[in-house]
Amino acid sequence: MTNDRKPDFSGVQSGASSVPADGVKPTGGKPDFSNVVSGADSVPAAQGGAGSLGARSYTIEKGDTLSAIAKRVYGKASYWQRIFDANRDTIDNPDRIFPGQVITLPEIEEAGEGRAPPPAEA
Repeated sequence: MTNDRKPDFSGVQSGASSVPADGVKPTGGKPDFSNVVSGADSVPAAQGGAGSLGARSYTIEKGDTLSAIAKRVYGKASYWQRIFDANRDTIDNPDRIFPGQVITLPEIEEAGEGRAPPPAEA
């Protein structure tokens, strides 16, 4: 199942511009993404999203492998098997994943803490 809809960034404003029409210069110099509308369906907090440590969605990108995703997200490449097990309905062969596939990154309990580690910075 692939989602061909793309996010609409047409209303995004950058703080790097000079002075906007209202004459008030933006502060902070960071882009304002508050009005970005995603084409994707909303994801419940328990399945991903900002601050979530539970299961979440991930879209496979060119060059990805399950072990590379596991290393980046959980800090251990050996967790690739857990990702594969959570996505057997989507992935037939762990060595054959394709850009655009949407998979679930499962919550992985580590050392009895009862929650997955936060996603690593990409």
